[in-house]
Amino acid sequence: MTALQNPIYLSMKILITGATGLVGSEIVCLCKERGIDVNYLTTSRSKIVSEPNFQGYYWNPDVREIDMNCFAGVTSIITLAGASISKRWTPAYKKKVLSSRVNTLRTLSQALDKIDRSKITAIVAASAIGIYPNSLSNFYTEEETKIDDSFLGKVVTEWEREIDALNTFNIKLSKIRIGLVMSNKGGALPQMAKPIAYGLGAAFGKGSQWQSWIHVNDLARMFLFVLDSDKNGVFNGVSPNPISNAKLVKEIAKVFKRPLFLPNIPQFVMKTVLGEMSYLLFASQRVSSKKIEETGFVFAYPNIYRALQDLYSEASTSLVPKTN
Repeated sequence: MTALQNPIYLSMKILITGATGLVGSEIVCLCKERGIDVNYLTTSRSKIVSEPNFQGYYWNPDVREIDMNCFAGVTSIITLAGASISKRWTPAYKKKVLSSRVNTLRTLSQALDKIDRSKITAIVAASAIGIYPNSLSNFYTEEETKIDDSFLGKVVTEWEREIDALNTFNIKLSKIRIGLVMSNKGGALPQMAKPIAYGLGAAFGKGSQWQSWIHVNDLARMFLFVLDSDKNGVFNGVSPNPISNAKLVKEIAKVFKRPLFLPNIPQFVMKTVLGEMSYLLFASQRVSSKKIEETGFVFAYPNIYRALQDLYSEASTSLVPKTN
């Protein structure tokens, strides 16, 4: 038994949807370190793995198909599934972004309604801070009731409505509203870091828009912390120190030891390149982490520079990710 393993973890078995994604993969790594058994659902039969403590099962939420064996021995559930929002928002892809979230939760709900749920004690579901209105001045807590007037605000509203429907099963239910995830394995950071590493970085617009970010390891630990906590409800999955877009670009350049000399990129330019999806680059949400901290969660990476240093090795000369 390792230092991270204890009898509490060893008695857990978590069913994860979205286990092969950016955040899900990090959660799976933590589960393996802690000796927690994992069942996971995937829409790709080629990604099904069968190991003693890690078992994959097929599902197709678009047609409400799910392998009911996935619930065998499960004591808790983490649901992360949903199509990436970081692709051009064509009318067809917008439908996919929304349906991928709604259909997965409805499929999960219909399956839960058919099984013995007595051993399942908690569900933790991913959501997003995109529900909060675009603002340069507001500081958002989980108590905020206003919703962003955008496609993303609509998606998260519908997403959370489906999550809340799981309350009918009388299982402890929590939502984590995720901010900008810092990882060198995917997501936004590598796309931001690459031009900066080659001396071509620049802030977007005025650069004053707030970026509420979180290191991927802190986020993965947060999911397991909330799962194992006696607390429930909504929690913001962000670090204690949001920064402006201009500051974030400067900190990335600092880690890579590269100069910033290009002018900021105007919003109309990015809208021409990315279409409506460019909204993601200019939306501003300054979000509080106070609630999760008050439950006892401790961030390993509260500072953006420390987080970036952890993610990149030899950053002054290459984009090679850390391997240790």
